[in-house]
Amino acid sequence: MMGGLDNWNTRSLVNCCIVCLFLCIQSVVAQPGFVSIHCCSDKDFVEPNTSINWIPDDYWYPDNRSCQDTTPVQDDTGYNRARVFDSGLGHKWCYNLTTERDQDYSVRGTFLSGDHQRRPSGSGFNVSIDATVIGVVKSSGESKVEGIFKATKDYVNFCLLQGQRVPYISKLELRPLTSDYLNRDPSSVLNLIDRVDAGNEGGDIRYPLDRYDRIWRADKYSDPMANRISSSSVNVTRSSPNLTFPPIEVLQTALTHPERLEFSYNNLDSDYHRYDLLLYFLELNDQVKVGQRVFDVYVNDAKKTQVDVALSGTFRFVVLNVTANGYLNLTMVRLSNGSQYGPIISAYEILQVHPLIQETGREEVDNIIDVKNEFLRGNPDNELLASWLGDPCLPISWPGLSCELANGTSVITTMNLSSSMLGGPLPPSLTKLFNLKELDTSHTSLVGNITELVTSLPNLTTLHYDSSPYLSNRLPASLRRSNLTTDKDKCIHQASRHSARGVVIGVVTGVCILVTIAIGAILVCRKKGKLIFKRKYDANGLSMTKNAVYSVPSTDIILRSISIQSFTLQYIEAATQKYKTLIGEGGFGSVYRGTLPDGQEVAVKVRSATSTQGTREFDNELNLLSAIRHENLVPLLGYCCENDQQILVYPFMSNGSLQDRLYGEAAKRKILDWPTRLSIALGAARGLTYLHTFAGRSVIHRDVKSSNILLDQSMCAKVADFGFSKYAPQEGDSGTSLEVRGTAGYLDPEYYSTQHLSAKSDVFSFGVVLLEIVSGREPLNINRPRNEWSLVEWAKPRIRNSRIEEIVDPSIKGGYHAEAMWRVVEVALACIEPYSAYRPCMADIVRELEDALIIENNASEYMKSIDSFGGSTRYSLERPIVILPTPNQTEASPILSQPPPPQPR
Repeated sequence: MMGGLDNWNTRSLVNCCIVCLFLCIQSVVAQPGFVSIHCCSDKDFVEPNTSINWIPDDYWYPDNRSCQDTTPVQDDTGYNRARVFDSGLGHKWCYNLTTERDQDYSVRGTFLSGDHQRRPSGSGFNVSIDATVIGVVKSSGESKVEGIFKATKDYVNFCLLQGQRVPYISKLELRPLTSDYLNRDPSSVLNLIDRVDAGNEGGDIRYPLDRYDRIWRADKYSDPMANRISSSSVNVTRSSPNLTFPPIEVLQTALTHPERLEFSYNNLDSDYHRYDLLLYFLELNDQVKVGQRVFDVYVNDAKKTQVDVALSGTFRFVVLNVTANGYLNLTMVRLSNGSQYGPIISAYEILQVHPLIQETGREEVDNIIDVKNEFLRGNPDNELLASWLGDPCLPISWPGLSCELANGTSVITTMNLSSSMLGGPLPPSLTKLFNLKELDTSHTSLVGNITELVTSLPNLTTLHYDSSPYLSNRLPASLRRSNLTTDKDKCIHQASRHSARGVVIGVVTGVCILVTIAIGAILVCRKKGKLIFKRKYDANGLSMTKNAVYSVPSTDIILRSISIQSFTLQYIEAATQKYKTLIGEGGFGSVYRGTLPDGQEVAVKVRSATSTQGTREFDNELNLLSAIRHENLVPLLGYCCENDQQILVYPFMSNGSLQDRLYGEAAKRKILDWPTRLSIALGAARGLTYLHTFAGRSVIHRDVKSSNILLDQSMCAKVADFGFSKYAPQEGDSGTSLEVRGTAGYLDPEYYSTQHLSAKSDVFSFGVVLLEIVSGREPLNINRPRNEWSLVEWAKPRIRNSRIEEIVDPSIKGGYHAEAMWRVVEVALACIEPYSAYRPCMADIVRELEDALIIENNASEYMKSIDSFGGSTRYSLERPIVILPTPNQTEASPILSQPPPPQPR
């Protein structure tokens, strides 16, 4: 008996396993071509209600730091996660999905809102299928955007486009369709407005009842005179076998009314669009004969057709093509003459028709993807490359690229890689972008053969680049501590090499002449220690190019002032709502937050009556910022001089100052990880380098400090406050500044004691900023023990004794690569040398920080694993520090022994 029971249990177990295996195989086989993505999910899983297999989106976006809960908002399966794209350089974020050419598909995004949806307010963000924008996400709660398209290649890009609201997404589904929704207009993309199971008052119907996983929404029709009827034994006679209709479970219910059925949509796009209305009618009352249920169909009060369901069997399918803007009303009215029964409808679909936007040419796309892939080999974690998603030109171009229309298709004409932290050789595929007119590789570590590049790109007319890598045609050697410039004459020559000369190569009649002139100019410039420069502005004079430029065929030197607007006092008061929101105080005066009529947020600096700074500082900043513009310098938008008021208007920097983030007020303080700090340091260094190498005459900031390094919404550093800036002394000048300006704790001791101003004064101050970034400490704090008042004097001996772990901010310990940290600390130590002759130039500092950032970003997994096991090994690596000899001149007073500098800010 027991043996029989055991055999029965064994057979049952085997049968159960077979059934489970069959169900698993059936679920997989039943979903051919399905792609179901649960964004931010941590594993694959099968949804019990539908047996659909879901996968995470970590293949597309592996960093789950962008994931957020949307509680209490959730979808019908209880899922409540969203991936939020609120950082980085991207203007669009795409999911690249595999398709089969000439196959019809539906692609559906589900967007669950939560705290992230409310953070930036605005009208919403757009969704596109490849280059065609199909819809906008703007509602709270759950939103869906579904598009229907015919695949023209072996992949499709479903993209979210940056708008006034942060893009986010929770689920993404791709489904093949055998129905020919697009047969009426193959060159279009359809956006689903609604898909309604009119007679259903229960739950929505979808897969597996609908084999294409269309979601048929149960309608909650509110008219009490309407009736819902159903029948489970109806036959469907289809008038068009080429179209796939709703599943029988949808058609087995219907909505009727004695006189009138009406469905209204009031929140459509305000622009005019074409709409396809697909109406499905199935007569469920077998007593109804021809002529007994006849009704007219109206769209926006215009009669479109008349329906007698029984006239052609029991089933009717009607397609209506209409045009509407903002409002669509579908009405069915009983024919008053002779019709015994009122209108009936089983289901309907409303589809918004979008013309298919032609994508960028396939060859152009293939070439730029090859460029991207070749860049990625040496720059796997580069932020710019990570933002190159979807179509390179449409509906918005990749960051750094600009496109134009040529022969009916988009082509890439501009590539701006400036300050992109790219390194290594220029990609060979770059020479295939034959339509490229302008290329900017300045402030990168890219190298390549300049002659080959110019000769391979026939339309290239403007080239911006940093000189040394191109002139050497090889990778530049990484700068070490011993390679930092400490020779005064060498730095002077380097500064002169970066001074602008405005010399432009003339018209060339052929490639050979161009190459000859280019090589000759390069050799001459190298011999003289100078570079060829040309300053260039756009048509409005608003943006200026940087660094070396070859311009063909123009021979004009263009140097114009940047356009700065003059605002009226009334305009300023309206923008600030009568100075409603105070966001800061400075030596010049109060700073208020405001909004311009175009929606741009601004910071408005108003000189106070008690300010120690006056018209000279106001004019100084106005004049200087009318001549310079750089991505790492805060631009001046406008000014006001009215009724004795002196006002300056800048873009609002949403992340405050570096000082705020490191050790400011508790409400503004935020822990910055080491890579972010390093990126901020590099950005500020690039801004100062631009000032020091400005065309015509080097500019010295004179008040470099962490509170004057502002952070925009992307945490990009921008140097601010140029009221004390001065042109560097030139040959023949005394170099003596009768008014020493600066801030205690940052002030160059040599500048203070000798009153001789040079760019090296900014270098000293920047060294103090680097120490702040590393340590998270203030430059001066008399509330600490006496030997710790000065950050410089406290940190210097610890660095020289290779004990940098004692100065590193505790909040970042264990979170950095030792080599990267050492490079930054060594740069800081060189910057704060008491004598300017031993300090590096800002150009050298930029290169060293670039190397440090590359090391930090590209640290090998092997090193990281060693660090994780070795504990303090990550930040206690010992290395000798070379102490430079003291020059033969009187030792400058230590910083703390100085009296406070005149007019501190």
